[in-house]
Amino acid sequence: MTTLLYTHSACQEHDTGFGHPECAARLTAILNALGTVPFAALEWRDPPEATREQLTRIHSQSHVERVLGRIPKQKHYAIDGDTVVSPRSGEAALRAAGAVCAAVDAVLRQEADNAFCAIRPPGHHAEPAQAMGFCLFNNAAIGAAHARAVYDLERVAVIDFDVHHGNGTQAAFEHDPSYLYVSTHQAYIYPGTGRREERGVGNIVNVPLLAESGSADLRHAWHQDIEPALRRFQPKLILISAGFDAHYLDPLAELNFNEDDYEWLTREILAVAADCCEGRVVSVLEGGYNLSALAASVAVHVKALMEAPRAAQRALVKEILERRKAKRNENGS
Repeated sequence: MTTLLYTHSACQEHDTGFGHPECAARLTAILNALGTVPFAALEWRDPPEATREQLTRIHSQSHVERVLGRIPKQKHYAIDGDTVVSPRSGEAALRAAGAVCAAVDAVLRQEADNAFCAIRPPGHHAEPAQAMGFCLFNNAAIGAAHARAVYDLERVAVIDFDVHHGNGTQAAFEHDPSYLYVSTHQAYIYPGTGRREERGVGNIVNVPLLAESGSADLRHAWHQDIEPALRRFQPKLILISAGFDAHYLDPLAELNFNEDDYEWLTREILAVAADCCEGRVVSVLEGGYNLSALAASVAVHVKALMEAPRAAQRALVKEILERRKAKRNENGS
């Protein structure tokens, strides 16, 4: 068993134009970091393109047709002021969504312990009928819906630690109690959603953080809001919308997370997954726009994923030893 890495060259050929923060260099920096010796055990896989059936579990048919119909044969097309596409963007978006579905398949079929999808364009702002915020299709939501539809999982959770609220994922899930969406994000910035009182049907947990919040605030949010919500929900699969733009070096927001925070949070999520869903986790790249901070943060995140099986084995051994000790004490008394 291992950690899988899903990525595709088309994702690097999604060209958003000169000076755009969501650029191909992001993925290059990540893959360069994950191509080094400490990550030699990663199994790299090329993802398929998502099918229309997979996309339309979350998006309307008209949205899918509209997005793919706007892909230009040359140069660029601006869907909105932030969301730009180029000739390879259609394939990139299909490979990105397909990567998450393939990762879900692999994890649920026990081909791997967990997976990381190094993909772009990102997805968590894409609403069922609207592309926005650099996002065309909602990759994490599509993967969650795939798990529900194909494997009949009764409960799937998405944890989103991108600095921006995932309005698209919330919109896709807020009326369906079989999904849980949990988001930490900076308050009062794009896209303007994610208030605590936005609770869906009790399945939305928003934890907005004020500018300049840092490690202590993240840990408080985890213990106060996130972990209790996850344990109450008891998901059968956890997907992570893994945005790294809450890093203190990132230019698009003002939270003060660092690599240690991302490593800590990843391990906390994996601990819950070990208890609730046999460790089944699929992580999906979202934001992160300072290249060095992004690469370093992804590296500690993926390293934690790779070490999860050994951590789970140690926990199992500890549990067995404690049971034996308890049994000996019982017999001795």
